[in-house]
Amino acid sequence: MSQILRHQIEKIISLTDAEFEYVLSHFRFRKFKKHQFVVQEGLLVENDFFILSGCLKSYSTDANGKEHIIQFGLQDWWITDYQAYYDQGVATVNIDCVEETELLCLSYQNREKLCAEMHKIEHFFRKKTNKRNVALQQRILSLLSSSAKERYDKLLEQYPQLFQKVPKQLIASYLGVTRETLSRFNASSK
Repeated sequence: MSQILRHQIEKIISLTDAEFEYVLSHFRFRKFKKHQFVVQEGLLVENDFFILSGCLKSYSTDANGKEHIIQFGLQDWWITDYQAYYDQGVATVNIDCVEETELLCLSYQNREKLCAEMHKIEHFFRKKTNKRNVALQQRILSLLSSSAKERYDKLLEQYPQLFQKVPKQLIASYLGVTRETLSRFNASSK
């Protein structure tokens, strides 16, 4: 399973076997059950999570109890409450498992240590952060300027595996539409 992490890192930088083993030694492996919280609003966020298997959702719940999904996380993706992680504060979002999930957990202290010791790893994390910032900007612009149908089509095109793993009501929440509207999109795409 650690090869998934190595493959992702080596898309950006190259590591010797010894370097990768050293990097890997700073992670902790954890398994989570379906519906188990990985990050919980109001609690300290100590880790960034690299997803080895499974699926997660990051969301906020408004005053009326409605869930607003910020992002999903699939194999080979990173997920956490980044504001709380970088500030070493408490979470403002929840992250829980849509299905049984295996993660590699990287504490903020271990990340900083690796970045200080290995310029290559600092470069890797900078590139990953840049990609995350671009993806976040694209998501915001899509929410502001695209129709719900356009957002659905783009999500289906970019991440077809989500539609196999994630219940339709969660995809509807992510897109900001009702379950019924999502069903109409589904019917018109066939």
